[in-house]
Amino acid sequence: MSSTASNFERNERVAARTAGWRTDEERWAAVQRREVSADGAFFYSVRTTGVYCRPSCAARLPLRSNVRFHSTAVEAEAAGFRACKRCRPGGPELAARRVAAIAAACRLIGQSDTVPRVADLAAAAAMSRFHFQRVFKQVTGLTPQVYAREKRAERLRAQLHKGAPVTEAIYAAGFNSSGRFYAEAGNTLGMPARDYRAGGTNTSIRFAVGECSLGAILVAASERGVCAILLGDDAAALTRELEDRFPRAELEPGDRDFDQWVARVVGLVEAPQLGCELPLDIRGSAFEQRVWRALRDIPPGSTASYAEIAAAIGAPSSARAVARACAANALAVAIPCHRVVRSDGGIAGYRWGIERKRALLAAERTKLENSRPGE
Repeated sequence: MSSTASNFERNERVAARTAGWRTDEERWAAVQRREVSADGAFFYSVRTTGVYCRPSCAARLPLRSNVRFHSTAVEAEAAGFRACKRCRPGGPELAARRVAAIAAACRLIGQSDTVPRVADLAAAAAMSRFHFQRVFKQVTGLTPQVYAREKRAERLRAQLHKGAPVTEAIYAAGFNSSGRFYAEAGNTLGMPARDYRAGGTNTSIRFAVGECSLGAILVAASERGVCAILLGDDAAALTRELEDRFPRAELEPGDRDFDQWVARVVGLVEAPQLGCELPLDIRGSAFEQRVWRALRDIPPGSTASYAEIAAAIGAPSSARAVARACAANALAVAIPCHRVVRSDGGIAGYRWGIERKRALLAAERTKLENSRPGE
């Protein structure tokens, strides 16, 4: 079994463990772990104290023999138990309160001219620093520090789009020094700041359009690697899409050597089990890149739900954000967002059309079945 397949199976086990607690044994294990993601899925009561709690309650663990489980707070109270004063299971959902607290912290980060200290954010949320960091990552999929860097990068891009001088944009975005910015510029913008402000000026991108079983396919590459794989019906429309993505870059038709890159990408469409060995120039936010890395762990012929991907990257409440990251992917097939489906197995939206997504999945399943030994 390949390391890619084993990684994904491990992620599947993580997703299954956090997706539901169907037996009392699973529920008790969640209580022992004080599993935050189990809050709202069930409640537990303690016969000797007469109270009921959330699975994540920080109170001392009771004896297993004294514990009962309830599907809702109403059910626990109907059985004669009163709400724990520590975790307040009968009040507003703890998860909702935490989401509101983290949303307020995100607004504070977004409105601040500098990156706020985590200790200050935690104090504003009435949490300890450690607890705040853990809850922040559960809700957003990012640490507070990474989220703050993302917001700072957004402000920088906005300033550069307006044509602000680079130095002015650096400080307006919240960088404490130009040296700190230039140390991160490659990851923040994917190119020098002056080139980004000019819409990709001085960035050379080679491209070519070919044909595959899904229609027209455009492959583009910068000096760092393949930066776009676009699917469609019309070569001219795909070229316009590339121009919109890199409005002032130097777009150059690929030569004969570049045709080999196109052939290898077409080969990936027709034989996905071979994998993508081309260097990729992947540009996106920290969260998007985490999602895209998880997508590349899904083996050909397999699928995962948005919720499973969210759980696999450690952000089980971020299924919608995962869907947005899939929609932002500009590297069709190389980053296989077509392998992500709804929780019921249904085929959801695809940047390049539902029919292409359905065709890719069907072809991968067929090739997988044909490659099994003895069949």
